[in-house]
Amino acid sequence: MAIPNDRKSLLAAIETSFAKLMDVLEAIPPGRIDEATMEGHSVGARMSVRDAVAYLIGWNELVLKWHVRQQAGQAVDFPETGYGWNELGRLAEKFYRDYESLPYPELIERLQRAKVGVVALVAAQSDDALYGEPWYGKWPLGRMIQFNTASPYANTRARLQKWRKANGLTGLRRDPPAPGA
Repeated sequence: MAIPNDRKSLLAAIETSFAKLMDVLEAIPPGRIDEATMEGHSVGARMSVRDAVAYLIGWNELVLKWHVRQQAGQAVDFPETGYGWNELGRLAEKFYRDYESLPYPELIERLQRAKVGVVALVAAQSDDALYGEPWYGKWPLGRMIQFNTASPYANTRARLQKWRKANGLTGLRRDPPAPGA
């Protein structure tokens, strides 16, 4: 998919990547979501499907936080207060911890709500607001949103597919069809 450069293409990228991600997440057996056997977000680390979802929630909610703070005229600590861009593995671990107490169905709901919030944010912006000027460093708002939503959705989907294949889980569905269906 081409890099979005307007609101319509950014919304399409978010929606398409998210739908494909959800298809993969729905195909993972519930009994496997807590296995920390997938390549993690830092060298040598391992994570679970649950952790991967927590990671996506963390970034989606950060995008929303950045926007709210900036709109309120408040300082924004990029990427997050207490973390630098060179500490993204440590930030990923924080996201895992932040959401570890939520039941998996609630994690999925929270991810869906965060995505809806991001879509509403994008839909409320003009092309010029999204891509007309730098928003953080050299990056326009639309690109920062894409970096932290559509791109991680696609990357996580690919990571999950690789994990599923390595674990013999391809072709499985969470809820198998009823006999005779």
